[in-house]
Order: sequence, then structure tokens, then C-alpha cells
Amino acid sequence: MNHSFVVSLARFHRNDPDLYVLQGYFETGESEDSRILAYLDGKEVPVRMGVREGLGIRQKYFSRGIGYENIDREYDLWIALPEGWKNGSLLKVFQVSGGQRTCIYRVSVQRLKKEQRMADGYLETFRIQEGTVFIGGWAVADEPCRFLVRDGRGNRLPCRATRHYRQDIVDSYPEAQDADCFGYEVSFEKPDDARITLTVGSPDRQLHYRLNLEKGIGNGTIRLSPVKKTVAYFKRHGFARTVKRAGQKIHERFTGQREGYMSWRTHVQPSKEELEVQRRQIFERQPLISIAVPLYKTDEKLLQALVDSVRAQTYGNWELCLSDGSGENSPLTGFLEKLKASDERIRVTDTGRALRISENTNQALSAARGDYIAFADHDDLLPPWALYECVREINEHPDLEMIYSDEDKVTMDGRSYFQPHFKSDFNIDLLTSMNYFCHLVVVSRSLLKKAGPLDPAFDGAQDYDFVLRCVEQADGADRIRHIPKVLYHWRSHPDSTSENPESKRYAFEAGARAVQAHFDRIGVEAQVSMGAYPGLYRVKYVIPEKEPLVSIIIPNKDHADDLRKCVTSIMERSSYRNFEFVIVENGSSTKEIFDLYEQFETDSDHFRVVHWNEGFNYSAINNFGVAAARGAYFLFLNNDTEMTDPGLIAELVGPCLRPEVGAAGARLFYEDGTIQHAGVIIGYGGIAGHAFQGLDGHENGYFSRIICQSDLSAVTAACMMVRRDAFEAVGGFDPVLAVAFNDIDFCLRLREKGYLIVYNPFAVMSHYESKSRGMEDTPEKIARFNREADELLRRWGQLIRDGDPYYNPNLSLDRVDFGLKKF
Repeated sequence: MNHSFVVSLARFHRNDPDLYVLQGYFETGESEDSRILAYLDGKEVPVRMGVREGLGIRQKYFSRGIGYENIDREYDLWIALPEGWKNGSLLKVFQVSGGQRTCIYRVSVQRLKKEQRMADGYLETFRIQEGTVFIGGWAVADEPCRFLVRDGRGNRLPCRATRHYRQDIVDSYPEAQDADCFGYEVSFEKPDDARITLTVGSPDRQLHYRLNLEKGIGNGTIRLSPVKKTVAYFKRHGFARTVKRAGQKIHERFTGQREGYMSWRTHVQPSKEELEVQRRQIFERQPLISIAVPLYKTDEKLLQALVDSVRAQTYGNWELCLSDGSGENSPLTGFLEKLKASDERIRVTDTGRALRISENTNQALSAARGDYIAFADHDDLLPPWALYECVREINEHPDLEMIYSDEDKVTMDGRSYFQPHFKSDFNIDLLTSMNYFCHLVVVSRSLLKKAGPLDPAFDGAQDYDFVLRCVEQADGADRIRHIPKVLYHWRSHPDSTSENPESKRYAFEAGARAVQAHFDRIGVEAQVSMGAYPGLYRVKYVIPEKEPLVSIIIPNKDHADDLRKCVTSIMERSSYRNFEFVIVENGSSTKEIFDLYEQFETDSDHFRVVHWNEGFNYSAINNFGVAAARGAYFLFLNNDTEMTDPGLIAELVGPCLRPEVGAAGARLFYEDGTIQHAGVIIGYGGIAGHAFQGLDGHENGYFSRIICQSDLSAVTAACMMVRRDAFEAVGGFDPVLAVAFNDIDFCLRLREKGYLIVYNPFAVMSHYESKSRGMEDTPEKIARFNREADELLRRWGQLIRDGDPYYNPNLSLDRVDFGLKKF
């Protein structure tokens, strides 16, 4: 077990110029025999260790993007530098564990001298907006703290500085006063001179930032050279983390495998000893598994590799049903005879006619005698444990009718594996956006009989049509099981649809027809078209000619400009017209906002203000708004949102027309065009968080999850459509959760009642997050946040421990981009 200590921050103690502090964490928990030793030029110096723990620590490391999960303890190492330490040359820190000594940090005395002279702080954000420069960061500085901006000639520029509470900085500097730990934003008019200097700190401890405004990246961060980036990363995260980061970047650069999947596989695939245990296991149920494989002039070497992978299965009760659809004078005849003779479990059929894919597969199915039927392509591979995992699932869930697994791709030489697809559990809305089932798919004989054989009318997407018909005929979603393990290797070559989509466009057009046929069969009015890329599909639900009334419920306190922008954008842009506004007024004090209310009420019969006279409680306020609402659907909306797409309301009403859908959420963007919300993943950062938050707004996300409709466990109530009957079924929002996590709890209670929560990326809106109520920026707000987090953990802790069914246990909970889980 790896218990190595990772340094996340190195700095001097605020009150002792000779006390050097390292902060960090143990990768997999502290080892009982682990000790930390420090040496200055080979001579040991005293080290003392302190520890802090809790939810705040986990969230701190999650927000930094650290690639380790469940870090809920942070350690301080206080290194007492001896008198005269400035005459030394090198400080080394070692971890001693299990009889081994490992250097976890080293720094030159020259570097220490520079650090001692520097004020503590860091620049984080930079943007230029309408001629104004905004620079944000954090600092630890004694009062009085000053912010000065000078141009390249040394002239002082007028600036405005705002400070805000930063819990993470308070946590990092426990010896400092809370008031001395803060975040800030400095703004000033963009000067003619592009070179400026920002000075932050008290008169005796200052940090100077020299910046070139012309080298900024839009609304992003300051551009740094690779060397400067590495130095900056080192200052924030320490030596060990920097080395790991550099190694990862080098690996990405030269292999193109962002997560090092080949290395990752070694941690999860069974060992030789485990495979032997599988071979000896006798299940209570030992079903015969028929593997149906259509052949068409298949390369013998590739077919042999498939056959060998089946023969290598640790579960032995299988049969391989091969159908040769190559036609007269098939080049495979002799080879297939040899295969058949080599193993009685191999069955071969050949009509002597050239068969299209559906006919060919059906021919293989006609020879199948198994209790369950698996489908495979003629040039792909199964790992040895594939059938074993399926049979284990069958024994654990005797009533299941359909199984699908995760998959990856393998190069033509069979040596390199890449592009793992770690899938959601059963997700009907994602399935109508793409055939994410793909491989490996196993169905019971009874389900095959109900669904019927493959339909030649959908050749090219015959498997997609078949899967949809099986889903329709399955006796409930609980009869469809997902195994979150890679049980199929999809061989990749230039003509495959996976690597060259345009090579088989007809297949994707057949896919659109298959999805349309699905909706036609189940009686849902929807229009299906090709999606943004081949293999993706756009489902648009048909809104009744008489649009149902939507009540748009917006809590508000002052912020007249925000509310005006929100309401006006909907009134002027929405293509859906049957709506009413219910504004829940909560303690406003400005004349401007009440004048705005009066103006809206005068101008529109669809605008009403109701007054909530108690303190701020997001749940209670929205419930109060619902009590005054007349619509069949409720659109809960923050006042700091703006409609940017006229189709927003229709796109959210559409999925909610289906009685099984309780709520629908939108794709939300920050003002700079990056993603604010593309659904919620339970477990992110220890509780829950927004998927893909902060990514570029044009990105597709992991296997196009950003741009595909899908079911999720929760969406944000900043823009959420809810059916009235579903809202009433769960009793609305829970006032116990006054500010945080109330929307997540609400969605999870909907899920508990059997409703679906749909994320619709075609419902697009801008969200200028937290303008209204502000960030968690005071000790009181932090304490309240932690109380509500504890309450959510109490209610839904088991779900968090089990994992979000719409995510995947192989994916990290410490990243928002569906990156691989680290080991």
C-alpha cells in the first residue's frame, strides 16, 4: 500500500521567520510506522506534525483538481530551521515508512531566502472587460494591506480593490488571523502601456506582480511560459506533485493517452491467480451462453484471435455460433471446418448465399441453443473474464433479461488498448441519443423471443434497433443490468465506423430511423434527427398545439438589474409563449426594485409578485412561490440567469411531457462561455458537483455527454423544469436545507419515487452564478454550509458510497471531466 506523503504547499510561518511549513496529505492514508525527518546539509533538524480533517479539507483538494479521492486529512509539518540556516545550502525532507526512506521535498537555501522575503499570495484570474482590467487572487497580509497598480513608467494608476473571505486560505494559514487571509479582485481602467505592476501587501511585506496585459488569454488567466508554469505549480503544490504532473504531461505528449489507460488497466484486470479461481468456480446457475457472430470474408487471423479469446474464457459453458454470409465459394469454408472440428462448442452455419448483416446474424441466432445470447463482431476480442462476469451477474440477479458492459478499443495488432468507454447504468434518454450499449450485449432467450430477430430494414444500425426493442420488451428497467467492467475489446481500423464515421454514413442514418421507430412504437410524439456528429441523435419532443402553462418561479431580493435582464430576456426572446412569472420577493429595500415590479406588473398580465416576509430559505421561498403558481409545470429559475436561446422553455417542457420524467435541467454557461452546469454527479468532491464545470463551452465532453440528452441523478435548480404532480408527490423542496444541496435532495427524492431527471443540452441559458446570494464567504455561511452538507450525507450517504448510477465507479470523483479514477 502506497502511503507516500505529497506536499501541496510550502511556505514560511507567518509569525516565525525561522519556521518552515510543509502542508500536504498521504495518498492512501497515514501509515502507522510513517515518520518525517528533515536535514539541513545532512544535519537533522526538528520536525513537528499537526493534522486537520473534515469535509472542508476534501473540498479544498477537490477544488484544486488533485487526482486523489477521499482526501479528508491535511497535515502540517513544522520544520524548525536552526540559527545560521542562511549559511547552509540544501534542505531535504524524508518520509520513513516500512523500513524505507524516501525524499518527499528538497529546496535550496537560496530559494528559502527568496520565499522568506515574499508576502504570501497568488494570482488566479485575469480578464479585460469593456476597457476595465480585473485581476483576482489571494493573499495573507497584515493590516494595513495595500493594493497598488503602476504602469511601465512607474506611474500610479487609480484602482479599486474588493476583498472577500476565503475559507481555503484560512485553512492553509491556521496561525494567521482570519481577517488577514482573504481573496481579492483589483480593477482599473486599461492603460495605454501594456506593462503593469500590481503590488499587494503591508508596507514591510509586499509581493510585486509584473504583468503584460497584451499576453492575456481572453477572459482567462495570465499566459505563462512552460518554465514559469512549472515554477508556479511548484510553489502551489510542492516538489512531489510537480514531478508527477510533469510525468503525466510528458506521457500525454508522446502517447496521446491522456490518462495512461494502458497502465491503469494493470490495476483492475484479474491476476493469473484470480483467473484460476474463476475457472474452478461452480455457480448455482450454469447457463449456456451462445455467442452469435456473423462472418463475411473475414480475415482468418482476426477470426482466429476472436475464437482464441472465446476459448480462453474462464467460464466454460458456452457455444460459439458462426454464420458465414460470404456467399458461394466462401474463402472461409476450409478454415471454418477446421475450427468446428477443433472444438465441439463451435457451431457453423452457411446457407451458401451472400447475406446482409441482419440476415447473417439471424442465421447465427437460429443455431443458438443457449439460455442467454451474446453478440460479437467477427474481428473483435473478449477478455478471459467476460462470460464469467456475466454469469456472476445472472446468479446475483436471477430475473435479469439484458446485460451490457463497458468496453475499449484495441489496435489491429492486438497490443494496445485505448479509448475506454465507462458507461452509465441503464439510461433511456442517453440510449435514444446514442447506442451507448454497443458491446458487450447479452440477452436472455425469453427476451429475444419477445423482441424478435434483427430487422434488415435497419441494416447498419440493426444492433441499435434490436437493443431498443429489447429495452421496450424487458419487464422493467431493473431487469437490465450494466457491468462496470471492460468486457469487450473493439478492434479499430481505418474503415471502422468508430475511427472513420463518414465511411458508413448510411449506418448512422439507419440509427436515426431506429430511434424514431422506437418513439413511434411506445406512443411518444418526438422528432428524431441526426445529432452534432455521426452516431449522435437529436430528440425533440412535440409540444401540444395548446401549450401547457409554465409558471416561472424566481426568488428575488433587490438586484434590479439582474432581474430585469432575466425577465426581459424571456419576454422578448422565448418562442414558447404560455408562461407566467411568479416573483417571490424576499426583503428587498431599494426603491429601484419595487419600481421594476410595478413596471412589469403594469406591462404584463403574466407577472405577479408574492411576498415572503421571513428570512432567506431557498427551499421555503420556492415552495411559497409554487403555492401561488397556476401552471402545470414549474420552471425554477435564479434571478442571475439570462435566456440566450428562444427554445429554452420548450426544450425543458418536452421531456417533462413524458409521465415518467419528474424534472429536466439545462446546459448553463458562465458569462465567459465556459460551462457552469451540464448535470450533477453524486459523489463529486465528497458530496455532489456539476459535471464538466469550467470546461470550454464548445467541448463535447466524455463520449459526447455534454451534448447528449441523458438521465442523471440531479440537476441544478438554477434552471429546472418540474412537473406539478411530481413536485407534489415529494412535497416540494425541504426547508431544512435552506441554502445548499436542496435541489440535489429534491431530485434524489424524485428518483426515489421512480421519476427520471433529464439533462437536456439543447436547453441553453447563461448563469451569472452567485451574484444574488454571494459565495460561502463568512464563517457563519461556512458553518451553515457544513451543517447542510452533513444533513445531505445523513440522508443520502449510502447512495454516495455506492456511487452515482449515472456515472461509473471507474471514473474519478475528484475531477469534473470524467477522468479515470486513480489508484
